Amino acid sequence: MTEVKEGGLREERETFLKKSLDILLKNKLTLAGMVIVAVIILLGLLAPLISPWDPNLMNVSGRLAAPSLHHLFGTDEMGRDIFSRILYGARISIAVGLSIVIIAAVIGVAIGSVSGYCGGRVDRAIMAVTDMVLSFPSMVLALALTAALGVGLFNTMLAVCIVRIPLYVRLMRGQVLSLKEEPYVKAAKTFGASPFWIVVHHILPNCLSPLMVQMTLGIGDAILIASSMSFIGLGAQPPMPEWGAMISTARVYAIDQWWYAAFPGIFILVTVMGFNLLGDGLRDILDPRSGE
Repeated sequence: MTEVKEGGLREERETFLKKSLDILLKNKLTLAGMVIVAVIILLGLLAPLISPWDPNLMNVSGRLAAPSLHHLFGTDEMGRDIFSRILYGARISIAVGLSIVIIAAVIGVAIGSVSGYCGGRVDRAIMAVTDMVLSFPSMVLALALTAALGVGLFNTMLAVCIVRIPLYVRLMRGQVLSLKEEPYVKAAKTFGASPFWIVVHHILPNCLSPLMVQMTLGIGDAILIASSMSFIGLGAQPPMPEWGAMISTARVYAIDQWWYAAFPGIFILVTVMGFNLLGDGLRDILDPRSGE
């Protein structure tokens, strides 16, 4: 019996991997997204090895130098190497995006599970607060929260987390409402399993696919919002090599020194696009109907 079960699981894994590989080979955009995300992450991790200059090393005599073999992306108003600062900025942007998504997802999943499983007044109260938060534009609410909490990258991350939590609350609530009526959940109740056990061991594992897709897409959104907050001066502060903060400073020199704002902007665009393409690909892979 055990051998039959293991054989079935092995066959399911092989089928899933074959389906995933087929989708990647057919969908070039998904493969491109995966490559982009992998390259950006590697650039951030290997920044100390790749970077030709210290990102905070100033050389006033070489300020605002055009791109060259000496400085691939040119220099900023302090003579700092823009290429090196972008590499270190990849670390910050990816870390910010991942942190925001993970924290928002954990809190949102917990609240959404309670809302969907308990129902009644608890569900109505939670969804009233969720709908109220979702009624505000994300950027406006993040701006208001950051202004209230104070300027800084940590406060910006906290504000964006609060804005993103309702998305996971609503997603998880919908999944729980659907799955808690399944026969295997009712059987677990019959055998006396606690609500916590049922949610963790029976409902949550079946919600991982939509959660993974939402989290992957959410990383790009989080990076974009955090960069926008830094651009207007509420997020990362100089001399931190954060992409949004770099563009904020570079806007003064945008006409004559185009490279200063262009290269950080291109990296934001490519990174967000990479995560969005990867999220769309994951949705195709994890959706059982995608092969129909």
